[in-house]
Amino acid sequence: MVMSLDNIRGLVLALSSSAFIGSSFIFKKKGLKKAGATGVRAGSGGYSYLYEPLWWFGMITMIGGEIANFAAYAFAPAILVTPLGALSIIVSAVLAHFVLDEKLHIFGILGCILCVMGSTTIVLHAPKEKDIASVKQVWSLATEPGFIAYTCVVVFLVIFLIIQLAPRYGDTHMVVYIGICSLMGSLTVMSVKALGIGIKLTFEGKNQFIYAQTWLFAAVVVICCLLQLNYLNKALDIFNTAVVSPVYYVMFTTLTIFASMIMFKDWDSQNGTQIASELCGFVTILSGTFLLHKTKDMGSSVTTEPTRLAESELQNQCTLRPDFLQGS
Repeated sequence: MVMSLDNIRGLVLALSSSAFIGSSFIFKKKGLKKAGATGVRAGSGGYSYLYEPLWWFGMITMIGGEIANFAAYAFAPAILVTPLGALSIIVSAVLAHFVLDEKLHIFGILGCILCVMGSTTIVLHAPKEKDIASVKQVWSLATEPGFIAYTCVVVFLVIFLIIQLAPRYGDTHMVVYIGICSLMGSLTVMSVKALGIGIKLTFEGKNQFIYAQTWLFAAVVVICCLLQLNYLNKALDIFNTAVVSPVYYVMFTTLTIFASMIMFKDWDSQNGTQIASELCGFVTILSGTFLLHKTKDMGSSVTTEPTRLAESELQNQCTLRPDFLQGS
């Protein structure tokens, strides 16, 4: 299957993004650990990590990856760009093995291979990006009843997680913090795509910043990103990096593809075989991330944070086994 030029551009940008974002988890985790040794940990509500150069280097690396990801959404559909985030899982898991001593076992390696295979399947069968003439056209898609209903459900769930569940279960159930990030992330991607299309059209000579809708999409991006950043830092500080990355990926990707199906109707131009192939690729990626998760459970007895492990044992908790996955 021959890919369009725009899809190829989106693919290259998405791959670059995965490399930057995957490595950023490692730098940020090292910065969080250093900050936690001398100040109040992020998981306890502290912000001492803001004084750590390593954390800021990780942030700069992540911003570079997000810029590449941002540009990728302007060229390719979300169903192509988003699943390629699996490659960032591989990068962070491999680097965590060597840099953070978070061991990657044989099943973790198999998980990485499955992620690559699934991503390749999705890339080969991804739909062509639709031609959009203006941001006002994107706004029309965003204000259809289906997407408005989805947005209301997401906002309600995020508020419920933040107010009701985060204070009680945030430190012991990773799905709480990751769920907040993933739900808001699906809205972020839709807004990023809209804003990216606006910038792309503006560079082509069709100024989209004269429309209020463009600035509204930009405001949603900023608000959602700040919220995601806060809760992702909490999750990274408390839980194992190579567990946070795949779980975040699974929840975020699933919700984003679902949101894109509702808003941009990505599958309308595809036949059943193409859709089935993409779903198989996505399931393959999910299988890979599950293996990565189980691998980290197998290696949890070898930890570089004995104090934290002792605390969790005294509280009769196991932070590496959130209820969501065992039985976002």
